Amino acid sequence: MKQYVAKVLSQSLDLSVEDILNLLETPPNREMGDVAFPCFSLAKAFRKAPNQIAEDLSRQLSDPLVSCKAIGPYLNFYFDRAKYAKQLIETILDKKNTYGESEIGKGKTVVVDYSSPNIAKPFSLPHLRSTMIGNAIVHLYQALGYQVVGINHLGDWGTQFGKLIVAYHKWGNDEVIRKNPIEELVKIYVKFHEEAEKHPELEDEARQWFRKLEEGNDEALRLWKWFVEESLQEFSKIYDLLGVHFDHFMGESFYNDKMDRVIQELTEKGLLQESEGAMIVDLSDLNMPPVLIKKKDGSSIYATRDLAAALYRKDAFDFDKMFYVVGNEQALHFQQVFAVLKKMGYQWAEEMKHVPFGLMLFENKKMSTRKGTIVLLEEVLQKSIEMADQIIAEKNPDLPNREETAKAVGVGAVIFNDLKQHRMHEVNFSWEDALNFEGETGPYVQYTNARTRSLLRKANISEEQIHSIDGSYLTGEAAWALSLLLNQYPDILIKAANRAEPSIVARYLLDVSAQFNRFYHQERVITENEKEQIAKLGLSTATSKVLQHGLSILGLKAPEAI
Repeated sequence: MKQYVAKVLSQSLDLSVEDILNLLETPPNREMGDVAFPCFSLAKAFRKAPNQIAEDLSRQLSDPLVSCKAIGPYLNFYFDRAKYAKQLIETILDKKNTYGESEIGKGKTVVVDYSSPNIAKPFSLPHLRSTMIGNAIVHLYQALGYQVVGINHLGDWGTQFGKLIVAYHKWGNDEVIRKNPIEELVKIYVKFHEEAEKHPELEDEARQWFRKLEEGNDEALRLWKWFVEESLQEFSKIYDLLGVHFDHFMGESFYNDKMDRVIQELTEKGLLQESEGAMIVDLSDLNMPPVLIKKKDGSSIYATRDLAAALYRKDAFDFDKMFYVVGNEQALHFQQVFAVLKKMGYQWAEEMKHVPFGLMLFENKKMSTRKGTIVLLEEVLQKSIEMADQIIAEKNPDLPNREETAKAVGVGAVIFNDLKQHRMHEVNFSWEDALNFEGETGPYVQYTNARTRSLLRKANISEEQIHSIDGSYLTGEAAWALSLLLNQYPDILIKAANRAEPSIVARYLLDVSAQFNRFYHQERVITENEKEQIAKLGLSTATSKVLQHGLSILGLKAPEAI
Protein backbone atom coordinates (compact mmCIF):
# COMPACT_ATOMS: atom_id res chain seq x y z
CA MET A 1 0.00 0.00 0.00
CA LYS A 2 2.82 2.42 0.91
CA GLN A 3 4.69 1.27 -2.19
CA TYR A 4 1.67 2.22 -4.32
CA VAL A 5 1.36 5.66 -2.69
CA ALA A 6 5.09 6.25 -3.12
CA LYS A 7 4.79 5.57 -6.86
CA VAL A 8 1.84 7.95 -7.15
CA LEU A 9 3.70 10.71 -5.25
CA SER A 10 6.95 10.20 -7.19
CA GLN A 11 5.18 11.45 -10.33
CA SER A 12 4.72 14.88 -8.74
CA LEU A 13 7.79 15.12 -6.52
CA ASP A 14 11.48 15.23 -7.30
CA LEU A 15 12.07 12.31 -4.92
CA SER A 16 12.70 8.63 -5.53
CA VAL A 17 10.15 5.98 -4.56
CA GLU A 18 12.58 4.77 -1.89
CA ASP A 19 12.99 8.27 -0.40
CA ILE A 20 9.21 8.73 -0.28
CA LEU A 21 8.74 5.28 1.30
CA ASN A 22 11.04 6.32 4.15
CA LEU A 23 8.78 9.30 4.88
CA LEU A 24 5.36 7.64 4.67
CA GLU A 25 3.47 6.96 7.88
CA THR A 26 0.42 5.02 9.01
CA PRO A 27 -2.21 7.43 10.45
CA PRO A 28 -3.19 6.90 14.12
CA ASN A 29 -6.83 6.18 13.19
CA ARG A 30 -8.72 4.96 10.10
CA GLU A 31 -10.67 8.23 9.64
CA MET A 32 -7.38 9.95 8.81
CA GLY A 33 -6.73 7.61 5.90
CA ASP A 34 -4.69 4.51 5.14
CA VAL A 35 -1.33 6.17 4.46
CA ALA A 36 -0.04 9.64 5.38
CA PHE A 37 2.71 11.74 3.79
CA PRO A 38 4.22 14.43 6.06
CA CYS A 39 5.20 17.54 4.06
CA PHE A 40 7.63 19.08 6.58
CA SER A 41 10.75 17.97 4.69
CA LEU A 42 9.55 19.74 1.51
CA ALA A 43 9.13 23.18 3.09
CA LYS A 44 12.67 24.40 2.33
CA ALA A 45 12.71 23.21 -1.29
CA PHE A 46 9.18 24.45 -2.07
CA ARG A 47 9.56 27.64 0.01
CA LYS A 48 6.07 27.09 1.38
CA ALA A 49 4.47 26.06 4.64
CA PRO A 50 3.89 22.29 4.96
CA ASN A 51 0.10 22.90 5.16
CA GLN A 52 0.13 24.72 1.80
CA ILE A 53 2.28 22.01 0.18
CA ALA A 54 -0.21 19.36 1.31
CA GLU A 55 -3.10 21.42 -0.15
CA ASP A 56 -1.31 21.93 -3.48
CA LEU A 57 -0.45 18.23 -3.81
CA SER A 58 -4.02 17.18 -2.99
CA ARG A 59 -5.24 19.19 -6.03
CA GLN A 60 -2.53 17.85 -8.35
CA LEU A 61 -2.79 14.13 -7.67
CA SER A 62 -5.30 11.89 -9.42
CA ASP A 63 -5.41 8.07 -9.33
CA PRO A 64 -8.14 5.46 -9.92
CA LEU A 65 -7.30 3.44 -6.80
CA VAL A 66 -6.47 6.07 -4.19
CA SER A 67 -7.73 9.57 -3.32
CA CYS A 68 -6.00 12.11 -1.09
CA LYS A 69 -6.91 14.90 1.29
CA ALA A 70 -4.80 17.53 3.03
CA ILE A 71 -5.12 17.48 6.82
CA GLY A 72 -2.81 20.13 8.25
CA PRO A 73 0.82 19.43 7.18
CA TYR A 74 -0.10 15.86 6.13
CA LEU A 75 -1.37 14.56 2.82
CA ASN A 76 -3.58 11.61 3.72
CA PHE A 77 -4.41 8.87 1.23
CA TYR A 78 -7.64 6.88 1.16
CA PHE A 79 -7.77 3.70 -0.89
CA ASP A 80 -10.91 2.65 -2.75
CA ARG A 81 -11.70 -0.33 -0.52
CA ALA A 82 -13.62 -2.33 -3.10
CA LYS A 83 -11.01 -1.94 -5.84
CA TYR A 84 -8.08 -2.50 -3.50
CA ALA A 85 -9.54 -5.63 -1.84
CA LYS A 86 -10.26 -7.14 -5.26
CA GLN A 87 -6.72 -6.41 -6.51
CA LEU A 88 -5.09 -7.69 -3.29
CA ILE A 89 -7.04 -10.98 -3.21
CA GLU A 90 -6.36 -11.67 -6.87
CA THR A 91 -2.65 -11.01 -6.30
CA ILE A 92 -2.50 -13.37 -3.31
CA LEU A 93 -4.42 -16.14 -5.09
CA ASP A 94 -2.39 -15.84 -8.33
CA LYS A 95 -0.74 -19.24 -8.75
CA LYS A 96 2.05 -17.80 -10.94
CA ASN A 97 3.70 -16.16 -7.91
CA THR A 98 3.92 -16.92 -4.21
CA TYR A 99 2.61 -13.87 -2.36
CA GLY A 100 5.21 -12.35 -0.08
CA GLU A 101 8.20 -13.83 -1.87
CA SER A 102 10.50 -11.71 -4.02
CA GLU A 103 13.79 -11.66 -5.94
CA ILE A 104 15.47 -9.06 -3.71
CA GLY A 105 18.38 -11.41 -3.06
CA LYS A 106 18.78 -12.83 -6.57
CA GLY A 107 22.43 -13.63 -7.28
CA LYS A 108 23.43 -13.28 -3.60
CA THR A 109 24.42 -15.98 -1.10
CA VAL A 110 23.72 -16.16 2.61
CA VAL A 111 25.36 -18.68 4.95
CA VAL A 112 23.54 -19.53 8.19
CA ASP A 113 25.44 -21.35 10.96
CA TYR A 114 22.87 -22.75 13.39
CA SER A 115 21.79 -25.53 15.75
CA SER A 116 25.34 -26.77 16.52
CA PRO A 117 24.67 -29.33 19.28
CA ASN A 118 27.57 -30.88 21.14
CA ILE A 119 28.54 -34.45 20.36
CA ALA A 120 28.00 -37.02 23.14
CA LYS A 121 25.46 -34.76 24.81
CA PRO A 122 21.70 -35.08 24.40
CA PHE A 123 19.68 -32.74 22.26
CA SER A 124 18.09 -30.76 25.08
CA LEU A 125 15.28 -28.22 25.06
CA PRO A 126 17.60 -25.15 24.96
CA HIS A 127 19.02 -26.40 21.61
CA LEU A 128 15.61 -25.64 20.14
CA ARG A 129 16.40 -21.91 20.15
CA SER A 130 19.39 -21.90 17.78
CA THR A 131 17.84 -24.64 15.65
CA MET A 132 14.48 -23.00 15.00
CA ILE A 133 15.65 -19.36 14.91
CA GLY A 134 18.29 -20.42 12.38
CA ASN A 135 15.79 -22.51 10.42
CA ALA A 136 13.42 -19.52 10.17
CA ILE A 137 16.24 -17.24 9.00
CA VAL A 138 17.08 -19.80 6.28
CA HIS A 139 13.44 -19.80 5.12
CA LEU A 140 13.19 -15.99 5.26
CA TYR A 141 16.18 -15.45 3.01
CA GLN A 142 15.09 -18.21 0.62
CA ALA A 143 11.72 -16.45 0.32
CA LEU A 144 13.56 -13.26 -0.67
CA GLY A 145 15.41 -14.99 -3.50
CA TYR A 146 18.79 -15.56 -1.86
CA GLN A 147 20.87 -18.69 -2.33
CA VAL A 148 21.02 -19.96 1.27
CA VAL A 149 23.57 -22.40 2.69
CA GLY A 150 22.57 -23.91 6.04
CA ILE A 151 25.45 -25.29 8.10
CA ASN A 152 25.31 -27.33 11.30
CA HIS A 153 28.59 -26.48 13.07
CA LEU A 154 28.66 -29.51 15.37
CA GLY A 155 30.54 -29.26 18.65
CA ASP A 156 32.65 -32.32 17.87
CA TRP A 157 36.06 -31.13 19.13
CA GLY A 158 37.60 -29.58 22.21
CA THR A 159 38.71 -30.39 25.75
CA GLN A 160 35.28 -31.84 26.63
CA PHE A 161 36.31 -34.92 24.66
CA GLY A 162 39.36 -35.31 26.85
CA LYS A 163 37.02 -35.23 29.86
CA LEU A 164 34.71 -37.77 28.26
CA ILE A 165 37.56 -40.16 27.42
CA VAL A 166 38.83 -39.98 31.01
CA ALA A 167 35.28 -40.57 32.30
CA TYR A 168 34.83 -43.50 29.90
CA HIS A 169 38.04 -45.18 31.03
CA LYS A 170 37.28 -44.69 34.73
CA TRP A 171 33.54 -45.32 35.00
CA GLY A 172 32.30 -46.46 31.58
CA ASN A 173 30.74 -49.86 30.99
CA ASP A 174 30.85 -50.85 27.32
CA GLU A 175 27.76 -53.04 27.45
CA VAL A 176 25.63 -50.46 29.28
CA ILE A 177 26.79 -47.58 27.08
CA ARG A 178 26.04 -49.44 23.84
CA LYS A 179 22.43 -50.01 24.94
CA ASN A 180 21.81 -46.31 25.59
CA PRO A 181 24.86 -44.34 24.38
CA ILE A 182 23.91 -40.70 24.91
CA GLU A 183 22.19 -41.12 28.26
CA GLU A 184 25.10 -43.15 29.68
CA LEU A 185 27.77 -40.84 28.24
CA VAL A 186 26.03 -37.87 29.89
CA LYS A 187 25.98 -39.74 33.21
CA ILE A 188 29.74 -40.32 33.18
CA TYR A 189 30.35 -36.76 31.92
CA VAL A 190 28.38 -35.38 34.89
CA LYS A 191 30.30 -37.74 37.19
CA PHE A 192 33.61 -36.38 35.81
CA HIS A 193 32.66 -32.84 36.87
CA GLU A 194 31.53 -34.01 40.30
CA GLU A 195 34.79 -35.90 40.85
CA ALA A 196 36.95 -33.11 39.37
CA GLU A 197 35.76 -30.77 42.13
CA LYS A 198 37.33 -33.16 44.66
CA HIS A 199 40.26 -34.24 42.43
CA PRO A 200 41.42 -31.29 40.26
CA GLU A 201 44.15 -33.48 38.72
CA LEU A 202 41.40 -35.04 36.57
CA GLU A 203 41.29 -31.79 34.57
CA ASP A 204 45.00 -32.20 33.72
CA GLU A 205 44.39 -35.79 32.68
CA ALA A 206 41.53 -34.62 30.43
CA ARG A 207 43.75 -32.01 28.76
CA GLN A 208 46.36 -34.68 28.09
CA TRP A 209 43.79 -36.94 26.42
CA PHE A 210 42.52 -34.12 24.22
CA ARG A 211 46.11 -33.42 23.21
CA LYS A 212 46.45 -37.11 22.27
CA LEU A 213 43.27 -36.83 20.22
CA GLU A 214 44.71 -33.86 18.31
CA GLU A 215 47.87 -35.85 17.68
CA GLY A 216 45.89 -38.78 16.24
CA ASN A 217 46.19 -41.31 19.08
CA ASP A 218 44.40 -44.53 17.98
CA GLU A 219 42.43 -45.08 21.21
CA ALA A 220 41.37 -41.42 21.43
CA LEU A 221 40.27 -41.36 17.78
CA ARG A 222 38.38 -44.66 18.13
CA LEU A 223 36.33 -43.38 21.04
CA TRP A 224 35.79 -39.96 19.47
CA LYS A 225 34.46 -41.47 16.21
CA TRP A 226 32.11 -43.71 18.16
CA PHE A 227 30.79 -40.77 20.19
CA VAL A 228 30.17 -38.81 16.96
CA GLU A 229 28.38 -41.68 15.15
CA GLU A 230 26.04 -42.39 18.06
CA SER A 231 25.24 -38.70 18.54
CA LEU A 232 24.41 -38.07 14.88
CA GLN A 233 21.94 -40.96 14.92
CA GLU A 234 20.17 -39.40 17.91
CA PHE A 235 20.24 -35.90 16.42
CA SER A 236 18.73 -37.09 13.12
CA LYS A 237 15.60 -38.28 14.97
CA ILE A 238 15.09 -34.80 16.42
CA TYR A 239 15.72 -32.99 13.13
CA ASP A 240 13.22 -35.29 11.40
CA LEU A 241 10.60 -34.47 14.05
CA LEU A 242 11.27 -30.74 13.70
CA GLY A 243 11.38 -30.89 9.89
CA VAL A 244 14.82 -29.25 9.85
CA HIS A 245 17.35 -30.01 7.10
CA PHE A 246 20.93 -28.81 6.62
CA ASP A 247 23.03 -28.42 3.51
CA HIS A 248 26.19 -29.34 5.41
CA PHE A 249 27.20 -30.95 8.69
CA MET A 250 30.61 -29.36 9.26
CA GLY A 251 31.76 -29.82 12.84
CA GLU A 252 34.70 -28.12 14.48
CA SER A 253 36.89 -31.12 13.58
CA PHE A 254 36.32 -30.37 9.86
CA TYR A 255 38.63 -27.37 10.26
CA ASN A 256 41.51 -29.18 11.97
CA ASP A 257 43.61 -29.25 8.80
CA LYS A 258 42.67 -25.66 7.95
CA MET A 259 44.03 -23.96 11.07
CA ASP A 260 47.63 -23.83 9.86
CA ARG A 261 46.55 -21.28 7.26
CA VAL A 262 45.19 -19.06 10.05
CA ILE A 263 48.37 -19.28 12.11
CA GLN A 264 50.56 -18.71 9.04
CA GLU A 265 48.59 -15.64 7.93
CA LEU A 266 48.51 -14.16 11.43
CA THR A 267 52.29 -14.66 11.66
CA GLU A 268 52.98 -13.16 8.21
CA LYS A 269 50.81 -10.14 8.98
CA GLY A 270 52.53 -9.55 12.30
CA LEU A 271 49.41 -10.15 14.35
CA LEU A 272 50.45 -13.24 16.33
CA GLN A 273 52.17 -12.62 19.66
CA GLU A 274 53.49 -14.84 22.44
CA SER A 275 51.97 -14.39 25.89
CA GLU A 276 53.01 -16.62 28.80
CA GLY A 277 53.79 -19.46 26.42
CA ALA A 278 50.52 -19.17 24.50
CA MET A 279 49.94 -17.49 21.13
CA ILE A 280 47.46 -14.60 21.00
CA VAL A 281 46.18 -11.71 18.87
CA ASP A 282 46.16 -8.47 20.85
CA LEU A 283 42.92 -6.47 20.61
CA SER A 284 43.63 -3.90 23.31
CA ASP A 285 43.35 -1.11 20.70
CA LEU A 286 39.69 -2.11 20.36
CA ASN A 287 39.15 -2.37 24.14
CA MET A 288 38.75 -6.13 23.91
CA PRO A 289 40.64 -8.96 25.62
CA PRO A 290 43.25 -10.78 23.51
CA VAL A 291 42.15 -13.75 21.37
CA LEU A 292 43.82 -17.01 22.34
CA ILE A 293 44.95 -18.77 19.14
CA LYS A 294 47.10 -21.57 20.57
CA LYS A 295 47.37 -22.78 24.16
CA LYS A 296 50.64 -23.32 26.03
CA ASP A 297 50.50 -27.05 25.31
CA GLY A 298 50.10 -26.35 21.59
CA SER A 299 46.44 -27.43 21.39
CA SER A 300 43.94 -25.36 19.46
CA ILE A 301 40.97 -23.40 20.75
CA TYR A 302 37.60 -22.76 19.16
CA ALA A 303 38.48 -19.17 18.17
CA THR A 304 41.15 -20.57 15.84
CA ARG A 305 38.65 -23.00 14.36
CA ASP A 306 36.06 -20.24 13.87
CA LEU A 307 38.65 -18.16 12.01
CA ALA A 308 39.50 -21.17 9.83
CA ALA A 309 35.77 -21.81 9.26
CA ALA A 310 35.17 -18.20 8.15
CA LEU A 311 38.02 -18.31 5.62
CA TYR A 312 36.87 -21.70 4.29
CA ARG A 313 33.23 -20.60 3.94
CA LYS A 314 34.19 -17.42 2.09
CA ASP A 315 36.31 -19.47 -0.33
CA ALA A 316 33.71 -22.24 -0.73
CA PHE A 317 30.48 -20.22 -0.88
CA ASP A 318 31.56 -16.61 -1.55
CA PHE A 319 28.81 -15.42 0.78
CA ASP A 320 27.37 -11.93 0.83
CA LYS A 321 26.15 -12.38 4.41
CA MET A 322 26.89 -14.93 7.11
CA PHE A 323 24.86 -15.40 10.28
CA TYR A 324 25.97 -17.18 13.46
CA VAL A 325 22.87 -18.16 15.43
CA VAL A 326 24.48 -18.66 18.84
CA GLY A 327 23.48 -17.72 22.40
CA ASN A 328 24.07 -14.23 23.74
CA GLU A 329 26.81 -15.49 26.10
CA GLN A 330 29.09 -15.83 23.04
CA ALA A 331 28.77 -12.16 22.01
CA LEU A 332 32.34 -11.22 22.98
CA HIS A 333 33.77 -14.28 21.22
CA PHE A 334 32.22 -13.28 17.91
CA GLN A 335 33.22 -9.64 18.31
CA GLN A 336 36.79 -10.87 18.73
CA VAL A 337 36.66 -13.25 15.75
CA PHE A 338 35.25 -10.54 13.47
CA ALA A 339 37.85 -8.05 14.75
CA VAL A 340 40.73 -10.45 14.00
CA LEU A 341 39.44 -11.06 10.46
CA LYS A 342 39.30 -7.29 9.86
CA LYS A 343 42.85 -6.92 11.18
CA MET A 344 43.84 -9.62 8.68
CA GLY A 345 42.49 -7.33 5.95
CA TYR A 346 39.23 -9.14 5.19
CA GLN A 347 36.63 -6.40 4.79
CA TRP A 348 33.91 -8.98 4.12
CA ALA A 349 33.96 -9.61 7.86
CA GLU A 350 31.62 -6.59 8.02
CA GLU A 351 28.92 -8.85 6.55
CA MET A 352 29.29 -11.48 9.29
CA LYS A 353 26.66 -11.12 11.98
CA HIS A 354 26.19 -12.79 15.35
CA VAL A 355 22.47 -13.50 15.90
CA PRO A 356 22.23 -13.84 19.70
CA PHE A 357 19.29 -15.07 21.74
CA GLY A 358 18.25 -15.36 25.37
CA LEU A 359 18.00 -18.40 27.63
CA MET A 360 15.39 -21.13 27.43
CA LEU A 361 13.80 -22.09 30.74
CA PHE A 362 11.59 -25.10 31.49
CA GLU A 363 8.80 -24.32 33.95
CA ASN A 364 10.87 -21.27 35.07
CA LYS A 365 14.03 -23.34 35.77
CA LYS A 366 17.46 -23.20 34.09
CA MET A 367 18.99 -26.36 32.65
CA SER A 368 22.60 -27.58 32.74
CA THR A 369 24.30 -30.69 31.31
CA ARG A 370 27.11 -30.51 33.87
CA LYS A 371 24.64 -30.45 36.76
CA GLY A 372 22.48 -33.13 35.19
CA THR A 373 19.40 -30.87 35.08
CA ILE A 374 18.64 -31.12 31.37
CA VAL A 375 15.24 -31.60 29.75
CA LEU A 376 15.42 -33.70 26.58
CA LEU A 377 13.88 -32.06 23.51
CA GLU A 378 12.69 -35.40 22.11
CA GLU A 379 10.75 -36.08 25.33
CA VAL A 380 9.18 -32.61 25.22
CA LEU A 381 8.16 -33.05 21.56
CA GLN A 382 6.70 -36.53 22.12
CA LYS A 383 4.74 -35.38 25.16
CA SER A 384 3.48 -32.36 23.26
CA ILE A 385 2.30 -34.61 20.41
CA GLU A 386 0.47 -36.87 22.91
CA MET A 387 -1.20 -33.90 24.60
CA ALA A 388 -2.21 -32.43 21.23
CA ASP A 389 -3.71 -35.80 20.27
CA GLN A 390 -5.80 -35.85 23.46
CA ILE A 391 -7.10 -32.32 22.82
CA ILE A 392 -7.94 -33.11 19.17
CA ALA A 393 -9.67 -36.37 20.21
CA GLU A 394 -11.97 -34.35 22.48
CA LYS A 395 -12.65 -31.58 19.94
CA ASN A 396 -12.87 -33.64 16.75
CA PRO A 397 -12.89 -37.41 17.47
CA ASP A 398 -13.68 -38.38 13.85
CA LEU A 399 -10.84 -36.35 12.32
CA PRO A 400 -9.05 -38.27 9.53
CA ASN A 401 -5.23 -38.40 9.77
CA ARG A 402 -5.47 -37.58 13.48
CA GLU A 403 -1.99 -38.95 14.23
CA GLU A 404 -0.38 -36.78 11.54
CA THR A 405 -2.37 -33.72 12.65
CA ALA A 406 -1.44 -34.24 16.32
CA LYS A 407 2.21 -34.38 15.32
CA ALA A 408 1.90 -31.12 13.34
CA VAL A 409 0.09 -29.37 16.21
CA GLY A 410 2.25 -30.79 19.02
CA VAL A 411 5.59 -30.03 17.37
CA GLY A 412 4.25 -26.70 16.10
CA ALA A 413 3.23 -25.69 19.63
CA VAL A 414 6.79 -26.16 20.90
CA ILE A 415 8.35 -24.27 17.98
CA PHE A 416 5.88 -21.36 18.02
CA ASN A 417 6.20 -20.96 21.80
CA ASP A 418 9.87 -20.18 21.17
CA LEU A 419 9.62 -18.08 18.01
CA LYS A 420 6.79 -15.79 19.13
CA GLN A 421 9.19 -14.26 21.67
CA HIS A 422 11.74 -11.63 20.68
CA ARG A 423 14.89 -13.73 20.37
CA MET A 424 16.77 -11.72 23.00
CA HIS A 425 14.11 -12.41 25.63
CA GLU A 426 14.24 -15.31 28.04
CA VAL A 427 11.78 -17.99 26.92
CA ASN A 428 9.93 -20.06 29.48
CA PHE A 429 8.35 -23.29 28.26
CA SER A 430 5.15 -24.41 29.94
CA TRP A 431 2.69 -27.00 28.65
CA GLU A 432 -0.38 -24.94 29.52
CA ASP A 433 0.77 -21.91 27.51
CA ALA A 434 2.17 -23.75 24.50
CA LEU A 435 -0.84 -25.97 23.76
CA ASN A 436 -3.64 -23.45 24.28
CA PHE A 437 -5.93 -23.32 21.22
CA GLU A 438 -7.21 -19.88 22.21
CA GLY A 439 -4.09 -17.99 23.30
CA GLU A 440 -1.09 -16.59 21.44
CA THR A 441 0.07 -20.01 20.31
CA GLY A 442 0.94 -22.11 17.29
CA PRO A 443 -2.23 -24.23 17.66
CA TYR A 444 -4.31 -21.02 17.58
CA VAL A 445 -2.80 -19.97 14.23
CA GLN A 446 -3.06 -23.51 12.86
CA TYR A 447 -6.68 -23.76 14.01
CA THR A 448 -7.50 -20.40 12.39
CA ASN A 449 -6.04 -21.62 9.10
CA ALA A 450 -8.07 -24.84 9.39
CA ARG A 451 -11.18 -22.66 9.89
CA THR A 452 -10.50 -20.82 6.61
CA ARG A 453 -10.21 -24.18 4.82
CA SER A 454 -13.43 -25.47 6.39
CA LEU A 455 -15.34 -22.57 4.83
CA LEU A 456 -14.40 -23.77 1.35
CA ARG A 457 -15.51 -27.29 2.22
CA LYS A 458 -18.76 -26.02 3.71
CA ALA A 459 -19.53 -23.99 0.59
CA ASN A 460 -18.43 -26.92 -1.59
CA ILE A 461 -16.23 -24.58 -3.61
CA SER A 462 -12.64 -25.10 -4.74
CA GLU A 463 -9.97 -22.40 -4.87
CA GLU A 464 -10.12 -22.52 -8.67
CA GLN A 465 -13.77 -21.39 -8.56
CA ILE A 466 -12.86 -18.20 -6.69
CA HIS A 467 -12.51 -15.55 -9.37
CA SER A 468 -14.20 -12.32 -10.52
CA ILE A 469 -14.07 -10.93 -6.97
CA ASP A 470 -16.60 -8.18 -6.27
CA GLY A 471 -14.78 -6.01 -3.77
CA SER A 472 -17.89 -4.06 -2.85
CA TYR A 473 -18.72 -6.86 -0.39
CA LEU A 474 -15.39 -6.36 1.41
CA THR A 475 -15.65 -2.72 2.44
CA GLY A 476 -16.84 -3.33 6.02
CA GLU A 477 -14.45 -2.48 8.86
CA ALA A 478 -13.57 -6.10 9.77
CA ALA A 479 -12.90 -7.10 6.14
CA TRP A 480 -10.93 -3.91 5.42
CA ALA A 481 -8.80 -4.30 8.56
CA LEU A 482 -8.00 -7.87 7.46
CA SER A 483 -7.11 -6.69 3.94
CA LEU A 484 -4.78 -4.05 5.38
CA LEU A 485 -3.02 -6.73 7.42
CA LEU A 486 -2.64 -9.13 4.47
CA ASN A 487 -1.23 -6.24 2.44
CA GLN A 488 1.64 -5.94 4.95
CA TYR A 489 2.95 -9.51 4.52
CA PRO A 490 5.69 -8.86 1.90
CA ASP A 491 7.09 -6.05 4.08
CA ILE A 492 6.88 -8.28 7.19
CA LEU A 493 9.14 -10.88 5.53
CA ILE A 494 11.69 -8.23 4.53
CA LYS A 495 11.66 -6.66 8.00
CA ALA A 496 12.06 -10.05 9.72
CA ALA A 497 14.96 -11.01 7.44
CA ASN A 498 16.74 -7.67 7.86
CA ARG A 499 16.55 -7.98 11.64
CA ALA A 500 17.06 -11.79 11.71
CA GLU A 501 13.99 -11.76 13.94
CA PRO A 502 11.44 -14.57 13.36
CA SER A 503 9.17 -13.22 16.12
CA ILE A 504 8.11 -10.45 13.68
CA VAL A 505 6.50 -13.15 11.50
CA ALA A 506 5.04 -15.01 14.50
CA ARG A 507 3.44 -11.88 16.00
CA TYR A 508 2.09 -10.90 12.59
CA LEU A 509 0.45 -14.34 12.16
CA LEU A 510 -1.23 -13.90 15.55
CA ASP A 511 -2.57 -10.50 14.43
CA VAL A 512 -3.88 -11.93 11.15
CA SER A 513 -5.51 -14.84 12.99
CA ALA A 514 -7.19 -12.52 15.49
CA GLN A 515 -8.47 -10.22 12.74
CA PHE A 516 -9.73 -13.11 10.61
CA ASN A 517 -11.67 -14.44 13.59
CA ARG A 518 -13.25 -11.00 14.08
CA PHE A 519 -14.23 -10.98 10.41
CA TYR A 520 -15.58 -14.55 10.69
CA HIS A 521 -17.73 -13.72 13.72
CA GLN A 522 -18.94 -10.31 12.50
CA GLU A 523 -19.86 -11.20 8.90
CA ARG A 524 -21.61 -14.14 7.29
CA VAL A 525 -19.21 -15.78 4.88
CA ILE A 526 -21.52 -18.54 3.63
CA THR A 527 -24.48 -16.67 2.15
CA GLU A 528 -27.25 -17.09 -0.44
CA ASN A 529 -25.76 -14.24 -2.48
CA GLU A 530 -23.22 -15.98 -4.74
CA LYS A 531 -21.15 -12.86 -5.50
CA GLU A 532 -20.94 -11.96 -1.81
CA GLN A 533 -19.98 -15.52 -0.87
CA ILE A 534 -17.26 -15.69 -3.55
CA ALA A 535 -15.81 -12.36 -2.39
CA LYS A 536 -15.73 -13.38 1.28
CA LEU A 537 -14.38 -16.85 0.49
CA GLY A 538 -11.72 -15.08 -1.58
CA LEU A 539 -10.65 -13.04 1.44
CA SER A 540 -10.73 -16.17 3.64
CA THR A 541 -8.63 -18.14 1.16
CA ALA A 542 -6.15 -15.25 0.79
CA THR A 543 -5.85 -15.28 4.59
CA SER A 544 -5.16 -19.01 4.46
CA LYS A 545 -2.41 -18.52 1.87
CA VAL A 546 -0.66 -15.99 4.09
CA LEU A 547 -1.06 -18.09 7.26
CA GLN A 548 0.23 -21.23 5.55
CA HIS A 549 3.24 -19.44 4.08
CA GLY A 550 4.05 -17.69 7.35
CA LEU A 551 3.79 -20.94 9.31
CA SER A 552 6.13 -22.64 6.83
CA ILE A 553 8.67 -19.82 7.30
CA LEU A 554 8.66 -20.60 11.03
CA GLY A 555 8.89 -24.35 10.41
CA LEU A 556 5.27 -25.26 11.25
CA LYS A 557 2.82 -27.29 9.20
CA ALA A 558 -0.72 -26.13 8.44
CA PRO A 559 -3.24 -29.01 8.67
CA GLU A 560 -6.40 -28.63 6.56
CA ALA A 561 -8.53 -29.62 9.55
CA ILE A 562 -7.97 -29.86 13.31
